[in-house]
Order: sequence, then structure tokens, then C-alpha cells
Amino acid sequence: MSSIKKALVVGGGIGGLSASIALRKAGIEVDLAELQPKFDVYGVGIIQPSNALRALDALGLADQCMEHGSPYGPVKMCSSSGFQFGQAGTPPMGRLPVHNGISRRILHEILHQGALTNGVQPRMGLTVKALENGPDSATVTFSDGSTGQYDLVVGSDGVYSSVRSLVMGDYKPKYTGQSVWRYAFPRPADLDTGYIHFGKKTKVGLIPMTANTMYMFVVSAEGNDPKIPESELVPRMKALLAEYEAPMIRAVIDQITDPKGVIYRPLETLLLPAPWYKNRVLLIGDAVHATIPQLGQGAGLAIEDAVVLGELLGTDDLLPTVLEKFMTRRYDRCNLVVDASNTLGEWEQLDWQGKLPEGANMGALMGKTLGAMGAPI
Repeated sequence: MSSIKKALVVGGGIGGLSASIALRKAGIEVDLAELQPKFDVYGVGIIQPSNALRALDALGLADQCMEHGSPYGPVKMCSSSGFQFGQAGTPPMGRLPVHNGISRRILHEILHQGALTNGVQPRMGLTVKALENGPDSATVTFSDGSTGQYDLVVGSDGVYSSVRSLVMGDYKPKYTGQSVWRYAFPRPADLDTGYIHFGKKTKVGLIPMTANTMYMFVVSAEGNDPKIPESELVPRMKALLAEYEAPMIRAVIDQITDPKGVIYRPLETLLLPAPWYKNRVLLIGDAVHATIPQLGQGAGLAIEDAVVLGELLGTDDLLPTVLEKFMTRRYDRCNLVVDASNTLGEWEQLDWQGKLPEGANMGALMGKTLGAMGAPI
């Protein structure tokens, strides 16, 4: 039986909801604090590789994700004209496919309902303003003036984590020089799996989300100032696609019309040095290992964090031992993904400049890293 009786999870995103479910399954009372006044999901769609589905399966949610998403096989790697020259993906795991594409909103609804079903009652419009983090308990002062005492606080409040600032000090994410553009479309009949097309200065992905929808992502280099006014989002996204002759890309360019439908985000990365805990506070997800989406692993790593934490807290180990074991199982794996993703992003930008180093093999690095994700967590 867990030595932890009551925990606070800060952040109601993918990692936070997953952690609240995993802790409830370990028999722990959970409070969940979410800064936003209501659940409203940023983004379009998300790629769930097989290791992310394996973690969701441990939470009892993989089948729902596949039912409401779109399972597919290896991603086809293509030129800008549509010629396929390779494929990539994590190893399939039993009944779980190589990938599942899903709407971020649908995924969030599945996780939210999973939290409610397991007895979690989210407190909305609330965050942590102060934290007394002692060796035996953590006393939290919330933004509404209320307080709470917990055996464990889990900070899963994103790359700009307020819990991290309060406990670990000032760590800032690094802009990588790349940005990603996303837009949702009706799914064409010939989209049989995920596709990534490589151009001279960009890459473009087409990812199924449901039986009837897909989303496109475009990765570009936006220099030192990645801010783009909303009025420029549609014409600039279309301009990035001008060189592509692949039929599925050409078929949807004219459908990009709504600037509010263009989800644009500069890509930032962060890896906090170990350990990710201090006394009674542990950080997970993007708060400690924010990764750019070159390997499609960011959300999956956060869900894995939650599953491993719940598993360890379900044992008789005292919290210091649990946290040490958590770091042993999570740090190297997360570091592998963050480091490989950053390298891929750097190589892509050098390739677009005609300066790719000799021996830089993006396909080999992707294959090696994604293959490693099949190992047990």
C-alpha cells in the first residue's frame, strides 16, 4: 500500500490528467488544480506512437483513443513531389498499432472523463501561488487564497511551469529556430497512413485524426523573431507550401482560409538536470523535458511519466525511494528523446541551408531512437 495518502496534481493537460488517473488507481486521494477556468484545448491533432498507446492502455484508455481516433501504420517518408523513399515508426506492440492519430480535443475529453470516472474532481481557474515544501509534507497556498496540505505535489503545468519556478528556480525553455504550423481538413479517401514530405526549406506532414478528418503540419525556420501576426498566418502558411507538388498537399492548399484555424507555435525545448524532485514535490512532462515534435514523443513521454509514477506509488516504498526509482526509469529515456529531437531539428535547418554535416543521417537517428522507445518503461 502506498505511503502517500493525498496528492496534488498541478496542471490539467495531458500529463496532469494522466497523473491524476494513475495516482487514483494507486489508491491515492487526488486534488487536480488547473489554471484555465474551463477545459479548452490548444492545438489540432496529435500523433500517438505505440509506446504512448501502451501507457494509455495501462490507464485503461487506449481502446477509447483508437476507437475515436485513427490507427495507422508506419509514416511514409516522401519527397516534395510525393515520391516515397522510406518509412518510420515505433515497433508495434501486440494489438497496439504503430501509430494512432487523434484530435487533441477528443484526447482531452477521454482523459478528462477518465479522471472523473476515477474520482478526481478538477478545481478550475486555480493555480499554486506559494509552496512550503518540507521533508514530511507540502503546504500549498492557491491563487484563490485557500490552502492545502499534501504528501506529494506533482507539477505538470507545462514548459513555463509555475511549480518549477517555486521549487527549482529559474529555468527557461530555448527556442530552436523552428516553428510548426497546423491546420485541420476533411480526410481524403487515399490517406491510408501518415505522410511526411520533405522540401527545400520545410517539411510537411499529413496525419489522420479520425475516419473523416486529418491535420497538416508544416515545420519551418522562422529566424530569431518567430512572432507572426494573425493576419499573416494564412498567406505565409500557403507560401510555405508552394513548392510541394504531392497531390494530397496540392488538393488542400486552397482550403487554408481561416487565420484562427492556423495553429502556429514556435518550437521550444527544455531538459531539467536530475533530479526532478525536491522533498515532496515532483515535476513531470513538459515542466522538465519539453521536446520538439520531430519524433512525435512529447505527449507520450508525459503519459509514461504518469504511469511509472502511479506504479511506483502503488508499492510499499517510502517516497524518497519512489522518487529515486522514478528518476532511474525516466531520466535517460526522456533525455534520449529530447537530445535526438534537438539534433534532428538542427540537422533539418542545416540541410535547408545546404550545410548538412557529412555523416548526418536523419533516417538512421530516427530509426534508432524510435526503436528504443519499444523498450519497457
